[in-house]
Amino acid sequence: MNALRKFMIAAVALLLGGCATFSEDGGTGKVSEALSARGLTQQAPWIKSEADADRAADQVRKLLAQPLSADAAVQIALLNNRGLQAQYAELGIAEADLVQAGRLRNPGFSFGRSHRGDEVEYERAFIFDLLGLLTMPVRTRIETERFQLAQNRLTAEILQVAADTRRAWIHAVAAQQSAAYGEQVRDAAEAAAELSRRMVRAGNFSKLDQAREQAFYADAATQLARSRQAALSSREQLTRLMGLWGQEIAYRLPERLPELPPALRDIADIEQQAMRQRLDVQGAMQEAANIASTLGLTRTTGWFSVLEAKYMRNSESGEPRQTGWEIELRLPIFDFGTARNARAEHIYMQAANRAADLAVRARSEVREAWGAWRTAYDLARHYRDEVVPLRARIAEETLLRYNGMLMSVFELLAESRQQVGAVIAAIEAQRDFWIADTTLQFSINGKSPGAIAAPGGGLRATAAAAEAGH
Repeated sequence: MNALRKFMIAAVALLLGGCATFSEDGGTGKVSEALSARGLTQQAPWIKSEADADRAADQVRKLLAQPLSADAAVQIALLNNRGLQAQYAELGIAEADLVQAGRLRNPGFSFGRSHRGDEVEYERAFIFDLLGLLTMPVRTRIETERFQLAQNRLTAEILQVAADTRRAWIHAVAAQQSAAYGEQVRDAAEAAAELSRRMVRAGNFSKLDQAREQAFYADAATQLARSRQAALSSREQLTRLMGLWGQEIAYRLPERLPELPPALRDIADIEQQAMRQRLDVQGAMQEAANIASTLGLTRTTGWFSVLEAKYMRNSESGEPRQTGWEIELRLPIFDFGTARNARAEHIYMQAANRAADLAVRARSEVREAWGAWRTAYDLARHYRDEVVPLRARIAEETLLRYNGMLMSVFELLAESRQQVGAVIAAIEAQRDFWIADTTLQFSINGKSPGAIAAPGGGLRATAAAAEAGH
């Protein structure tokens, strides 16, 4: 009895001295390291207090005071996006589960009083969760792995928000640029239509040619309305991602997209790079490994699910005090744990196959993204270096012939319409390249559109079955 008492006292003292505690940064330090390793330079803080919110709001105001660059838009989104802050809460929940796993269930105390004639009996028992003590290292390791998965998911979500915001910024600037050019086209078409009306009144122009000029003006006005609506929609999408409202939505965008880089950077071993850095692939592989560990816990506890130690101290009227101990063990008579083990094995195979499938799709996606990136650059450079300059030379030659009275004004206008299509196509090609560049980076570092939404579900279910005993 003395040996058991000493063991219990030592176990309790050890647990009280080594209880799991919350980390100072809530696990965000590892997230910041992972983001930095993947090239994200913006800060992604966890807003926990009013002071944090005030600092973030002040930084947002400073960024909005200048024309909004793509990097500034990403920084505002990481500071201001409420959906991202909700994902931070998931990290806090995972850490709370980890801390809880490092603590035993509270011990129990029972007290009973009974009569036998004139005799009174008292029963006292101190109940200690012995199974929880024995399985604590395994449960703590499982919750540590879950916490790491939560950090992985948060990192992926931050990269997703950054990529979505950058793409939205590119769309918004390109749409604004197209709308501004559309205004110039509309104004020129309006002037040509007015000139045609005057020439018809003077008898120098046919009604058919006038109708053509009027039709071009009507088409230009229609296209301008569509361009303005596209610019508004793109801007609102960017506004939503940045979490702005009220007076904040009056931010200014640059007039033009960034110029194309002089040359494409060399990306070697792109598939291997994606396998090393893609968070969804890492998460799926880690989940499969974690479930394998949980499977061992399930098999360990398959024969019994309750193991409790009790220290008793009973007394009876007129009798010496009675002390002793008791161990409660639930016998596997009706349930030998075979169903629970089979379920855990199937969950593991599901996770392993899911990880393999995700790796195959990741390789394919990064190859596809690289091909789109390369093609988009070639097309944008072709429009910049060949098509637009060629149209400009044709317009210059047409103007020379018009000045020499070898062409009419409407032939000059017709050539200008051809140039309109080339300029708009060049803006779209430039936009498509920067979109492809953002998509390529995210396909290397982030996650697939069809990636597992919440890794760890199978792990949690398996561990829960092992701990609950069903």
